[in-house]
Amino acid sequence: MGKITGFLEYDRKDGPVVGEEERIQNFLEFHSRLTLEEQEKQAARCMDCGVPFCQAGMMIAGMASGCPLHNLVPEVNDLVYRGDLDKAYQRLSVTHSFPEFTSRVCPALCENACTCGLHQEAVSTKENEKAVIEFAYENGLVKEIVPEVRTGKKVAVVGSGPSGLAAAQLLNRRGHLVTVYERKDRIGGLLRYGIPNMKLDKSVIDRRVKLMEEAGITFVVNANVCLQDKKSKDAISAKELLKEYDAVVLCCGASNPRDIKAPGREAEGIYFAVDFLGGVTKSLLDSDFTILEKPDEKVFPFSAVKDKDVIVIGGGDTGNDCIGTSIRLGAKSVTQLEMMPKAPDERLASNPWPEWPRICKTDYGQEEAIYKFGHDPRIYQTTVKQFIKDDAGKLKAVEIISLKSERDEKTGRMNMVPVEGSEKTLPAQLVLIAAGFLGSESYVTEGFGVEVDGRTNVKTAPGHHATSVKKVYTAGDMHRGQSLVVWAIAEGRSAAREVDRDLMGYTNL
Repeated sequence: MGKITGFLEYDRKDGPVVGEEERIQNFLEFHSRLTLEEQEKQAARCMDCGVPFCQAGMMIAGMASGCPLHNLVPEVNDLVYRGDLDKAYQRLSVTHSFPEFTSRVCPALCENACTCGLHQEAVSTKENEKAVIEFAYENGLVKEIVPEVRTGKKVAVVGSGPSGLAAAQLLNRRGHLVTVYERKDRIGGLLRYGIPNMKLDKSVIDRRVKLMEEAGITFVVNANVCLQDKKSKDAISAKELLKEYDAVVLCCGASNPRDIKAPGREAEGIYFAVDFLGGVTKSLLDSDFTILEKPDEKVFPFSAVKDKDVIVIGGGDTGNDCIGTSIRLGAKSVTQLEMMPKAPDERLASNPWPEWPRICKTDYGQEEAIYKFGHDPRIYQTTVKQFIKDDAGKLKAVEIISLKSERDEKTGRMNMVPVEGSEKTLPAQLVLIAAGFLGSESYVTEGFGVEVDGRTNVKTAPGHHATSVKKVYTAGDMHRGQSLVVWAIAEGRSAAREVDRDLMGYTNL
């Protein structure tokens, strides 16, 4: 696969990236593409290894190694190397529903398991994938399959994030009549309102949704399934869906945010990260991005950030997105608090390839903070002890405290515990809580009466998607907990196969 000696002849080269000074002035995507000729050389680095871990999608030491979609990465890379992007798209689309999403936001599990990456830099599979899918769109190759025959079966998909869209896509291709319900005003779920525009331009979602609509999928927005407010015209009951449809697939995400229970939590100026990010994106879309030139003080995210000291609690991707967004909105300063110690800069002997590398990553938001403020925004082994408000009830500062790792004598587990006397006070008029999620929202699971596990994820038999309620299935973060877009797509595709098999007695998906 690829050029046998390519990894010896060519060094890794990534596409050009817009510099921090320019990109923080707007919300545009800032990763550009190489020329096709240069991309072919990058694909040539795929080294015909004996065991392509890149496509394995298996769990090693409790972490995923390789692509959960089992994309046949060496085959795609070989076709890119040969300049046959038409066939490369055909090969990729057999296993992948939405390469345009993962080639922008996936942390590239394939690359972290790349054999070439054992001693050199990994093959740039993610950028190869982006070159393929964008070539396909530019040349009219991307078409949603319109089934020649309809089965007469009707399926409702609740939630239009990556798992819901993937499930809907395959079920429609099979010939079932699919309706997707979304409680927000636009389709996309996490893709739309959880990921900032500079990482995933929302026009990328729109073009795919348009194709899916043309193929026969019905999308219903502002539809809040299981909402108990009887006065709301948006509310749809589980009973209604179960009566009208032959199957219901719950893809509502793990959207119950983890809170920070510290004194002063009620202060004005403390928000959950996804609410903040979603508010910014909605404001941008509603104004067709003109709000950046003429800020509306009534719009929460913009007036709340400009010239403010911002503290982000949480060190994951969402926290990083909050940093980048806050900088673009004119924050005076941004500080990111992480409970855990700083990860090593390189793999430890206890974390060998092809395990997922537990190393410190400086992402785009942190890079921009370093450029803007002159230092890394992260403070490790730290949490908030209390939120301090002024006489008007508005947040004015936070008291933080250092943490240390200590073994619990009863359980034997290592816990992060406060270091007494290490308290410090930081100015803050805005705090964004990006501390992860606790699982699915109870009003949906209770509305359908499905069993949940100890983490409030919807419970199913291992490797399956059918819930404890007949005709009801689940997929994505609602099923496996907070995870990656690529896992959500894999879950949606797997759920579609199971639904199809139960409806038809067999499946050819």
